Amino acid sequence: MNARAARRANNKQVPASRRSGAHSPSREQLQRQVEQQRLEIDKLREQVGERDRQIADAEKQIADAEKQISDLERQLAGRKKNSTNSSKPPSSDGLAGTQRRRCSPRKKSGRKPGGQPGHVGQERQRVEKPDRSEEVWPSQCKHCGSALPQGSEERQTCGDVFCRQIVDLPEVILPVVTEYQYPKLVCPCCRKGTRAELRSEHAHEIGERLTAVVSYLIAVRKMTRRDVRATLQDLFGVDISVGSVQKAWEETADALEAPYAEVQQALATEPVINSDETGSRTNGEKRWVWALCSSWFVFYHIACSRGVEVLVELLGKAFAGILCSDRCPTYLS
Repeated sequence: MNARAARRANNKQVPASRRSGAHSPSREQLQRQVEQQRLEIDKLREQVGERDRQIADAEKQIADAEKQISDLERQLAGRKKNSTNSSKPPSSDGLAGTQRRRCSPRKKSGRKPGGQPGHVGQERQRVEKPDRSEEVWPSQCKHCGSALPQGSEERQTCGDVFCRQIVDLPEVILPVVTEYQYPKLVCPCCRKGTRAELRSEHAHEIGERLTAVVSYLIAVRKMTRRDVRATLQDLFGVDISVGSVQKAWEETADALEAPYAEVQQALATEPVINSDETGSRTNGEKRWVWALCSSWFVFYHIACSRGVEVLVELLGKAFAGILCSDRCPTYLS
């Protein structure tokens, strides 16, 4: 082998990197690269922080805008309120108030007004024994115009009798005033007078039926005490004070206390009860009206709480029946 062949063999054994003159980077070059990458990372962090601040500012602006929109919508809804869509009186609408709709928004169906074919009519039941009856006779024939006999012996009827009953009130509805007198009887022995003790049913100056009417107007018709007083005076001529109206209402409440407790005791023995509660106000203070419905009665209870302690008070700690509710947390505890 000559010298040229030997050099070629040695060149094959040397790595390509060394043959091309390449060499690994020095320590200083690596440190510069690391420093440069660190600067780039810090710059990227600053950019990310700036973006976060911009996003936070944008979110704050959006929240402020949503709040402003909500306020404007509430103001607009308040301005749109008038006597046609709220409880405001018509006098509050002003000259520029929204006009009432003169026609129904529904489209015409083309059917005639009133009951449709197949509809079961609801008529007032005829009274079998009216308080007063009066016969009305025709004076002439509607077919030929001849005069009809008016005497009872000459009249001759045919067919069914058409009846028209008119319900009305008497001309004057006067209250019934009963005076119970308690005279003194002279004792034949001591010659002193003795008067009977006042009976319990005579202790009240308002009778049972009038007390029931007062309670009905207050509880069912939601009338104020003054309105009840005016109604009794205008319709029945009963002169009664507001204090007497309140006293009659309290007497009714006392009379219902025993049956109310009876119904409350029956709640725990019912197989199925539907329960619900709603908020209310009593003299401005928050209250809750509980309604418990069974198959044969409805029980109302006013409480200061909506908590489970009310159910425990009404149904006991362990209710054996089925309690239906709207899955309020009170019923699930």
